[in-house]
Amino acid sequence: MLAVIPVREGVLPLGGLETIAECGGRALLIGSDTSAAADLCADIATEICVIETASFAPGAWASALAPHLASEPRIVLPASPDGRDLAPRIAATLQRSLWAGALSITPHRIELARNGGLVVNDIAPHHSFVATLQPGVRGVEQSAHAATPVSVTTLAFGNGSPSISDAHVLEVLPPDVATMDLSESPRILGGGAGLRSAEAFAQLASVASHLEASTGATRVITDRGWIGHERQIGTTGVVVDPKLYIAFGISGAVQHTSGLGQPVHIISVNLDPHCPMMQLADLAIVSDANDVVAQLLIKLDANV
Repeated sequence: MLAVIPVREGVLPLGGLETIAECGGRALLIGSDTSAAADLCADIATEICVIETASFAPGAWASALAPHLASEPRIVLPASPDGRDLAPRIAATLQRSLWAGALSITPHRIELARNGGLVVNDIAPHHSFVATLQPGVRGVEQSAHAATPVSVTTLAFGNGSPSISDAHVLEVLPPDVATMDLSESPRILGGGAGLRSAEAFAQLASVASHLEASTGATRVITDRGWIGHERQIGTTGVVVDPKLYIAFGISGAVQHTSGLGQPVHIISVNLDPHCPMMQLADLAIVSDANDVVAQLLIKLDANV
């Protein structure tokens, strides 16, 4: 299998390293400053090809990639925004099946989540395919040893078909942490049943805004209507993989923690020092989450 990773200014997309690992270390990086991105893959990749090109243009990229990918029977992209844009165009160009939003991918088996994660389908593809891998579901184990030097092969970017119509990028806007996909957010504040009122949860959202973090929740909170179900983390919600996750009043039931990928840091605020979330936390604060949120908001408002 070959991982095709779209790169912007040397930055790998969410799920990029996971996709490379899922493909056994074989990667083709395409985009801008791919040499810097290749360095980021040193612990994971075993074989890297790079194609340097300008701004993201999925139609032209798919056309230019086709000659390089024609002999690759199984192609996997991360289900990042650029990956989700590029994958169907590659599949259409190569006239292959597309399996989107996979939980795991092997040459002969693809596991797909459907109906909001309530159904998992096992697919046995009989032909060449293109697939996207959900970020955060696999994780990546960084090697404790020095990375083995990986040779990097530079490929040419073709001109593509002149008949390809493509979107023209007018402007790239920074993400709004209040509305961006939780699976892509680097910082998340999560609220659970320990927050006793809608007012307390609204205060949590205000704290998150001050900290430039996204707001997530457990199913108890979304079922109460305090926030939309698209912000629910867990088995029946989304899988997240932030650098920082702060859990307020979340006990850590498996239905919720199964939605946590591999956060770099976890902070938990809870009255129960023995609950699962406190055991997972790098920093466990035994306190009433409602009081902590209220005091945080007072402090942050005063510093505005």
